[in-house]
Amino acid sequence: MSWEAAGVKEIKKRAYILAMAMFFFSLFLFFRMFFLQVIDAEKYQTLAERNRIGLRQIAPARGLIFDRNGLPLAQNRKTFRAILTAENTEGSVSAVLEKFKKLVPLEEEEVERILKDVKKRRSFVPVRVKEDLTFEQMASLQLNMPELPGISIEESLMRVYPEKETSAHVIGYVSFLTEDDLKKNESLQNLPDARIGRTGIESFFEQELAGVPGTRRMEINAVGREVRELERQEAIAGEDLYLSLDARLQKIGFDAMKDESGSAILMDVRTGEILMLVSTPSFDPNIFNYPIDSKTWKSLNGNDRRPMVNKSISEHYSPGSTFKIVVALAGLDAGTIKPSTKIDCEGRLFVGDHPFHCWRRKGHGALNLIEALQHSCDIYFYEVARKVGVDKIVETADRLGFGKKTGIESQNEKSGLLPSKAWKSAQFGDGWRLGDTMNLGIGQGFLNSTPMQMVQMMAWVANGGYAVKPTLLKQDPDKVNSESLGFSRHYLLEILEGLKAVVNKSGGTAYHTRFDVNGQYMGGKTASTQIRRISLAEREKGLKQQHELAWKDRDHAFFVGYAPVNKPRYAIAVAVEHGGGGGMVAAPIASSIMRQVLELEIADKEAERQRIQESVSKLSLKNKPKTLYPVFTDEEKEEN
Repeated sequence: MSWEAAGVKEIKKRAYILAMAMFFFSLFLFFRMFFLQVIDAEKYQTLAERNRIGLRQIAPARGLIFDRNGLPLAQNRKTFRAILTAENTEGSVSAVLEKFKKLVPLEEEEVERILKDVKKRRSFVPVRVKEDLTFEQMASLQLNMPELPGISIEESLMRVYPEKETSAHVIGYVSFLTEDDLKKNESLQNLPDARIGRTGIESFFEQELAGVPGTRRMEINAVGREVRELERQEAIAGEDLYLSLDARLQKIGFDAMKDESGSAILMDVRTGEILMLVSTPSFDPNIFNYPIDSKTWKSLNGNDRRPMVNKSISEHYSPGSTFKIVVALAGLDAGTIKPSTKIDCEGRLFVGDHPFHCWRRKGHGALNLIEALQHSCDIYFYEVARKVGVDKIVETADRLGFGKKTGIESQNEKSGLLPSKAWKSAQFGDGWRLGDTMNLGIGQGFLNSTPMQMVQMMAWVANGGYAVKPTLLKQDPDKVNSESLGFSRHYLLEILEGLKAVVNKSGGTAYHTRFDVNGQYMGGKTASTQIRRISLAEREKGLKQQHELAWKDRDHAFFVGYAPVNKPRYAIAVAVEHGGGGGMVAAPIASSIMRQVLELEIADKEAERQRIQESVSKLSLKNKPKTLYPVFTDEEKEEN
């Protein structure tokens, strides 16, 4: 065979192999196309639709918050903001921001935040530049818009707190989303400029207040950029909330606390409604509408008086002599003492070699229960605690809500600490000692409670022994749930008589704070709790006055009370950190608040009476029949 024939044969062989390869490849393509277009047609049609159609969320209007009388505590204000779309900047984002800064001031921290957001997001996703533009700033930006490629102005809603510091700890505040927020909830990725509640009511009722985002069905191209809007479903605004608070009482409480570090709470003993909840010092929640600079943040969190902490529910203290109410009730309930039981106070007593002192060095002499409460005699309650025992005291305190959260609408409520034999054994591997019981008898030692627990205890004692749950939501009085705590009403009345004497009888520890508002009086209990151990040498040398000590070394001051004494409606708790003395500091604050509460109640009733009278008068005039003939006086009749 010639080399030409061999070459032709080789070419034919290769052509055959290539033809077979093309045939099988075509066959493969045919079956693949059949599979894609027929068998999996529905699946890929859906995927294609998803590539073509995109969903964009619309932020809903946040629900409003009102006080019990309809006064707004949290509102939404329409405002305008500047946003930047990186792909439209026609160059450097930094260069555009430099031009922007010449028209509208931007802090360096804001610039850093904007540049960081631009890097994190795709170039066609807008980034927030400046919130709450003034009219002058908007005009300046509009005039210079050709020089600011990528910058645009859009309408938005800003949260506003008209009561500012007065109700900051109760209402809380909202702020922009953080990286952690976006990691925890991926659905927020489409609402990067939304705000969420951080503390207080704003945080606890976030789901109800936030509403439901709306959606926009957009036609998008291959890279995800919007082409046109196909369909829109509007967002559903969040629910409005009506709180139990009275904004007028909030201001009264805030002004009464002044520059003290502490809290004041007023509770309706019948419904459990919290009418006033103040924590001082406070802060203006409106500042969180804007990026917080590091200096401001440090000033809030580095302050020794902790303005960011809600001391009413998130701080706990030894309740001191306010706990004597519990010890007295435990003694009566156990039958260990009677109201008439007298105990002699000589100024101190010994447990072994350890002395336990009364606050009055010379002692009080022989006192019964009412007198012991009136004078806040420590020796009396040391003896009652020793006789009744720790188990009964703990059981009574537990029934009155100590050592557990009250259930108030807050995510930051603390439970305090109600110590027991089992607790001490588990905590320290040590047995309970008589000295521990003695300390518990005057509300010190391991015991800790929040001001909210204190006012709850006072309310339950004042209302006749019924457990009503503290709440920040406005209640229907006819639908309030309560249950009896099982205490004798007679014993509760004896204790209330003692608390009445504290304020209204000469020698009472709060006698100087008494008042009379149309025959209405206040009763209560003072307390001062040591925060440092006092040595025997210091006692013998003579203790320094509280005002002579450094602020951090002074005693905490407390007062719990109720009014009116003849038919209790309100319970109050005032806590003043390092105040120095319950009778000298906390009681006057509580007295000022309670007096104004009763005066305001009288004024409200008078205003309501006048309103009803005016309505009746108008109704009478409206329904008065018209006379068809002139009406004459007797003189006119004679003349006619």
